[in-house]
Amino acid sequence: YAVHEGKPFFEPLIKYITASPVVAMVIEGPNAIEIVRRTMGATAPAEAAPGTIRADFALEIGRNLVHGSDGPETARQEIALWFKEEELISWPRAADQWIYE
Repeated sequence: YAVHEGKPFFEPLIKYITASPVVAMVIEGPNAIEIVRRTMGATAPAEAAPGTIRADFALEIGRNLVHGSDGPETARQEIALWFKEEELISWPRAADQWIYE
């Protein structure tokens, strides 16, 4: 969240995201960033499409429940923040040949 440092909401944001346990995960695959962001919904819960995480479970823009990287470079930085290289596992799933062209 260094990009938000100095903004009025930065300190409350850091306090909020460090107040309780989090579940950090790395999701990979074709168009993973786009698909995950679509599943999360718009940042403002009131503007998020029904069926998305933020529309269904969040109430405020500052506490919108979920974060996803906005691009490959940001994803690399954020993955490095949470995980050591040896903690990351990538493998081909048996069903992939039937799902992806």
